[in-house]
Amino acid sequence: MVRHSACLVDAGRPFRNETSMTKLFTSELAVEAALKAIQVHGAYGIFDEYPVSGLLGEAKVLEIVEGTSEIQRMVIARELLD
Repeated sequence: MVRHSACLVDAGRPFRNETSMTKLFTSELAVEAALKAIQVHGAYGIFDEYPVSGLLGEAKVLEIVEGTSEIQRMVIARELLD
């Protein structure tokens, strides 16, 4: 998805829908992966001494920056209806 979106941008072709889908999918997947990593680590997943503890915050920022997941869904819906 990322490669396809980047190719569209590089080629000067319309890319709004593809990039919105890519951002939505990858940011939500990052949050899911961070939650699973914390779960696997159990109690250690919440201690600052372990790198896994900061993953959820970093992944959650991806869902918010450059348009929340809800905004991305709206963009995708509009593009599909046009």
